[in-house]
Amino acid sequence: MKRFLALFGLLAVVLPYFAAGNKDAVFAEIGQTLDELARLSSLRVRRPVEYDLISREKVNEYLKQRVKDEIKPEELRAEELTLKKFGFVPRDFNLLDATVDLLTEQAAAFYDFRKKKLFIADWASSSMQQAALVHELAHALADQNFNLEKFIKAAGKSDDGSMARVAVMEGQASWLMSEFMARKMGQSLANSPALLEMMSRGAELADSQYPEFAKAPLYVRETLIFPYTKGMLFQQAVFQKSGQAGFSEIFRRPPVSTQQILHPEKYFSNLAPASPEVPEPPGSGLKKLAEGSIGELDHSILLRQFVGKDEADEIAPRWRGGNYRLFENRARDTTVLAYASEWESPEAARRFFALYRRILEKKLNRMVVTGESAGHLAGTSDDGAFSLRLEGPVFSSLEGMR
Repeated sequence: MKRFLALFGLLAVVLPYFAAGNKDAVFAEIGQTLDELARLSSLRVRRPVEYDLISREKVNEYLKQRVKDEIKPEELRAEELTLKKFGFVPRDFNLLDATVDLLTEQAAAFYDFRKKKLFIADWASSSMQQAALVHELAHALADQNFNLEKFIKAAGKSDDGSMARVAVMEGQASWLMSEFMARKMGQSLANSPALLEMMSRGAELADSQYPEFAKAPLYVRETLIFPYTKGMLFQQAVFQKSGQAGFSEIFRRPPVSTQQILHPEKYFSNLAPASPEVPEPPGSGLKKLAEGSIGELDHSILLRQFVGKDEADEIAPRWRGGNYRLFENRARDTTVLAYASEWESPEAARRFFALYRRILEKKLNRMVVTGESAGHLAGTSDDGAFSLRLEGPVFSSLEGMR
């Protein structure tokens, strides 16, 4: 579900607390800034980085062209339908338009890893440009050492793995940007937990400045901010354990799930996600439209949206794996969601089973239960029939059957 959002992983969300600077001086120091980032990370500067100013209109055009080049219309449609079927976005939500609009609003800079060129927004203040420049130069440095385009594509069909890789890129760039700025103030993230917390939450605190972002669905907001905030904390954990070698380590051995980003100890212990089997929907005429993984981050957002933060904080970390498939019968204009998740214990799965019933009650219209037992719940709604099952630590569901 996040392959579309992962396309925009190189856009800078600029944190709002840096002091103003001279605009001309910002660009005059590109070479010096790049050298300093190399010293902080031990990555090698292999060539100068080209840069240019860009207008808001051109950013919007760039984003739309990026989608056109990278994602086929049917893939974009499938991703949007999947988000709607899970209930992450409203039924009338336009994924492309909403995401491009809010990123155009927020993007103070971006690094184009095909052209190997950095673009800075011409409407941003000099303070925003300075922070964005450092952030994007960190991307350029990583690209010169690890090829970011190949790095993202190596996640394959794993949606959750793609988001983890975006968090590697954005988390490292955010950490280096923050450390660069902190050293100008005579401080360092390495020995100041309070400063680290302030820096990592900077993007969250900027919500009110961006009306497009503020009105976006929770899922879109959280998946856009996650790579910066949680990715930065992940980078800090790796830095504390491995020192400068950690800046290369996370590209050579990237995390495989958002759970590893959220809980770095699981990355260090190589705890890989389970892959529960997705149920097959009954009937004929169905064609597979999309498939992928659904991780701890997704479950946390789903629970927060429909049940509450306390339940999300309690249950989501007990996730161990998740997969989905979306099927479509175009002749009947129906879509069926097949989904399975595995949990750390049968008790955790049973708790999620109960919570998922509450999720259905909120996202479905006219939900009627037609069968119920300890490990099964079946019923109908305006969206079609549903069936939930519990088998040990594995929960599964079929939704939208006709």
